Amino acid sequence: MNLILDVSLIIFLYILFGLSHSFLSSKKVKELVVEKFGNLIAFYRLFYNILSVLFLLIIFEIAPHPDVTIYDLKSPYDFIILIPQFLGLIGFFWCFNYLCVSEVIGLAQIKRWLNNEYEEDELDEKTTLNINGPYKFIRHPIYFFSIIFLIARPTMDLFYLISIICAMVYFYIGSIYEEKKLVERYGELYIQYQSFVPRILPLKIFKPYKVDKNI
Repeated sequence: MNLILDVSLIIFLYILFGLSHSFLSSKKVKELVVEKFGNLIAFYRLFYNILSVLFLLIIFEIAPHPDVTIYDLKSPYDFIILIPQFLGLIGFFWCFNYLCVSEVIGLAQIKRWLNNEYEEDELDEKTTLNINGPYKFIRHPIYFFSIIFLIARPTMDLFYLISIICAMVYFYIGSIYEEKKLVERYGELYIQYQSFVPRILPLKIFKPYKVDKNI
């Protein structure tokens, strides 16, 4: 019974995180911030990222950690499984090579604000449609490589397994909402991209999509 309660509480905390994370990233909330604070929205992205990290740290701190081991790989399998984890980490950084990291973090926005170059209609981010590098093969490669990195572990306990499952569910649901915004912004171009390139898992065999990332 205690184990069921522990699992339920862990899932509840992650649902709470997902809902708050999605709510704070919604266009309506950002437009409300612009309405109340004007171009101070430039600080919103950094605030949002810091708050998200703090929320996750709180979850790891207060959530129950049932003493249940799913598996514990022995040598040499504990070493072999680190290979896909390392590849997932490389893929993760490969993705960021095609993104403006300072824009993702929120520092570029603050820099533009300090230089009196920030435009309120950017909301919290100046976006471009990026369809180069890993984005030619998967629409959300960061999610794909994150899943590989999270799954490939030499040991797995119940808390971590639930965390991975919740992350995967959030990645998929989050990608749906992200793409609604992208369709709204880029229209037919993004719809064509969706029809050609898989969402998260590279399950199709296709010719890499070619579009200038600055379109």
